[in-house]
Amino acid sequence: MTRIFHYTLAAIVFCGLIAGAYVVLPTSFGKAPSKTEEEHDEHGEQAAVMSEAKLTAAGIELEKAGPATLKQTIRLNGMLQANQEFVVQVTPRFPGIVREVHKHVGDNVQKNDLLAKIESNQSLTTYELRAPLAGTVIERHATLGEYASEQKPIFVVADLSTVWADFSIPRRELRRVKVGDTIIVDPEDGNEPVTSKVTYLSPVGTSDTQSGLARAVVSNTDSRLRPGLFVAGRLVLEQTPAAIAIRVGALQSMEGRNVVFVRNGEKFEPREVELGQRDSERAEVLFGLEEGDVYAAKNSFVIKAEIAKASAAHEH
Repeated sequence: MTRIFHYTLAAIVFCGLIAGAYVVLPTSFGKAPSKTEEEHDEHGEQAAVMSEAKLTAAGIELEKAGPATLKQTIRLNGMLQANQEFVVQVTPRFPGIVREVHKHVGDNVQKNDLLAKIESNQSLTTYELRAPLAGTVIERHATLGEYASEQKPIFVVADLSTVWADFSIPRRELRRVKVGDTIIVDPEDGNEPVTSKVTYLSPVGTSDTQSGLARAVVSNTDSRLRPGLFVAGRLVLEQTPAAIAIRVGALQSMEGRNVVFVRNGEKFEPREVELGQRDSERAEVLFGLEEGDVYAAKNSFVIKAEIAKASAAHEH
């Protein structure tokens, strides 16, 4: 009986040692990193430090996320021309010889400014031609000593403070366009587009191109818009408000996710975003950003490249 007791006691002790070893073994490999630490390490790798000087050198522009109006548009091609309601052809009253020329193409004139003097063939007296309105001389067909006929204008004066932007509307889109629609006119000169309204729709089409004409009267007080040049247009069909929107150029793809680089001090961190509607300029953000967040709106690919370089260096 005593021998059996000793065998039983030895077995219990042995099993206890085995169990003790099982409990102690995992601790001998060191403490496993917590989930919070893993997220922190990954977050640290996916950030780029960009000073103000570096932002300027890279051409990175910053904006704040906030409300915007998204515009559903169709793109159009057009051409600028002088507003024909303010273009005057100046024709001699009597035929004669041009004795003086006072204005040239490109000159700005005020109403009643002297343009030229002509010696009448009938009376042999000299009379004056004066500007009928304030504007710019856009054509001149008078040369000193030349014969001037009352059948042909020798000056054309135009008030270019407004111009016509004529757009070609494809046949399939004509039913969607109406007078009063907003149209965004882009001279494609590197400056901001100009917003105007459709003021005229031609009742007839063009057989060669199977298209119609839509016209907008555009303000040109800064003389930026030059008749004869092509322009691009975006006709606004629908406008939708968005609580938070960002520039489309801010969006980048990382690991299959849409991200925006949000500024935190001198760091830019990728923020995954869920997108809603968008137009050619802005995208609605449904989740991932808050109003007022400062983000890289232009040349954000530079930040993506910086993060990729830092990540590669970390792996090596």
